[in-house]
Amino acid sequence: MGGFVAGPDCCGGLCNMDFRQADLCVMTWLLGYVDPSDPHFVAAVLAITFNPLFWNVVARWEQKTHKLSKAFGSPYLACYSLGGAILLLNILRSHCFTQAMLSQPKMESLDNPTAHRVALMLLGVGSTLVLSSFLALGFTGTFLGDYFGILKEARVTTFPFSVLDNPMYWGSTANYLGWALMHASPTGLLLTAVVALIYMTALLFEEPFTAEIYRQKASQSYRRR
Repeated sequence: MGGFVAGPDCCGGLCNMDFRQADLCVMTWLLGYVDPSDPHFVAAVLAITFNPLFWNVVARWEQKTHKLSKAFGSPYLACYSLGGAILLLNILRSHCFTQAMLSQPKMESLDNPTAHRVALMLLGVGSTLVLSSFLALGFTGTFLGDYFGILKEARVTTFPFSVLDNPMYWGSTANYLGWALMHASPTGLLLTAVVALIYMTALLFEEPFTAEIYRQKASQSYRRR
């Protein structure tokens, strides 16, 4: 990247900063390595932002109108279709993430055996969380089946939900972080921070809404007794 240089070493005194200052310092440091105007970087940010927005808007619309279920003739078929769309969008997101890393310089200090071992560990942990979450929830539980009226009898508390809330999201974040370290990519690290921020924002909307769906179910079951 012509004329693109690393940012100033503002992180030498992290021990004297509070966490908010440290976060700002790290982000400033990463931005010194990243060209945010690069089309691949922009595409990755858009894909990361769009995916949770898409599935939340569509799922809430379905929960209020049931139009997808009516169009497909079954809530299960509608949920499977939305799940398939989400999977395709996630593949596109991962492709954009990788292309953004490949289009920008590596960070030489991260290109070493220790970082590679950490990357492999993160990919292993992340994949375990994602796959075990899917097995515990099933397809409809993973892909917003509760918005389609496909509700579970009880909250899932088996692994990995026994050790971590929202393991699918945090497993996915760990995978992106591991992938970024594997490529020694400051761009990947910055995009991973965007992934984590978008997931945390999505949870602010998803968790109360899902809790309300199950509260209404419990209330209806109580009235039938």
